[in-house]
Amino acid sequence: MSENTEEQGARTAQEPQGAPSRRTVIGWGGAGLALGAAAAGGAAALARDGDATAPVAESGGAVPFHGTHQAGIATAVQDRLHFASFDVKTEDRAELVQLLKDWTRAAERMTAGAEVGEGAYGGLPEAPPDDTGEALGLKPSRLTLTIGFGPSLFDGRFGLKDRRPGALVDLPRFPGDNLDPARSGGDICVQACADDPQVAVHAIRNLARIGFGKVAVRWSQLGFGKTSSTTPDAQTPRNLFGFKDGTRNIAGTETERLTKHVWVSGKDAEGGAAWMDGGSYLVARRIRMNVETWDRTPLAEQEDIFGRDKREGAPVGKAKEHDEPFLKAMKPDSHVRLAHPDSNNGATLLRRGYSFTDGTDGLGRLEAGLFFLAYQKDVRTGFIPVQTSLASDALNEYIQHVGSALFAIPPGVRDKDDWWGRALFS
Repeated sequence: MSENTEEQGARTAQEPQGAPSRRTVIGWGGAGLALGAAAAGGAAALARDGDATAPVAESGGAVPFHGTHQAGIATAVQDRLHFASFDVKTEDRAELVQLLKDWTRAAERMTAGAEVGEGAYGGLPEAPPDDTGEALGLKPSRLTLTIGFGPSLFDGRFGLKDRRPGALVDLPRFPGDNLDPARSGGDICVQACADDPQVAVHAIRNLARIGFGKVAVRWSQLGFGKTSSTTPDAQTPRNLFGFKDGTRNIAGTETERLTKHVWVSGKDAEGGAAWMDGGSYLVARRIRMNVETWDRTPLAEQEDIFGRDKREGAPVGKAKEHDEPFLKAMKPDSHVRLAHPDSNNGATLLRRGYSFTDGTDGLGRLEAGLFFLAYQKDVRTGFIPVQTSLASDALNEYIQHVGSALFAIPPGVRDKDDWWGRALFS
């Protein structure tokens, strides 16, 4: 590709057809859209050319790729997910670095609604096209791509042993875990979220294609029906048990809570972990939900298990969903009581989970559940104490954790010269 062609491609990636004009998005900057769009609760107004506005989810608009933090964390949660965990097959550090650079350039284009490389057609007939083509004609659909690095990447293959952060621990085995190694772990993860499932699948498919021979998909998960929201003004979503989920979730507008509980700062990222400044840590858990058993459980018992009523989502003894819960009014083993920050020394997670159904299990039962995604500053003061507290959760009779992974999420890509993981490999 010539220099002029690359420049033209970059402009196309930044200003895709049907997306907001460059003038429209000036000032959003990385997390800016996450904060601004989240303020209107998922129905945030996204400026079009002219004076008209449209809800973000309906506009199909683009979320800026560059910023201090990666998009897809505090960003208003999209409707669909395709999550993939990769094993690195190459043992060549330079080859891995080049792959991360290639992935970054592809991610810049796809999140802007543009095709990868030279596109899906028009190239040499004797060569496969650069883009797989199934997203042609589709809007960006608020696609975000978020990358993370697992503990196994720091095993010495790439000279990163002394750069493994202290917070990137090996998660302990929790009571009731029945983890499948084939659905756990991984060297690198990519979280693709979008309002159109085909856009999300296209993104992961193209990254996997670019990485062929250097990385291989270890496991992946499709998700629908977001189970948590970062936009509190929107209606709280419900999980497959029919209860509202994420009532007290951190909002994309709550900069103080994000700073306190989600973003890694310079003082938290010292020594070999300095590259994590501006990043976060992600816990991904595949949770099987025994929906058939739950569906035969009396309503009163269901509400006791959660500690909230099913209609409104109000905590026990309260009238409204967002009323402050009185934990002592709930049963000691209720989910809300055990997971509440007041029961865990203030531990607070930003959740971005999704429901899933993967056919049946061969016994006539739905293979369904929650793909739990939680971001935090440090799992040692976040997920681990909360999950330990949930060992006595009454909900455990109806769920089982069958997959698990932890990833260090590096800071955002600052500009067109930056790339995923640059600070780690520099």
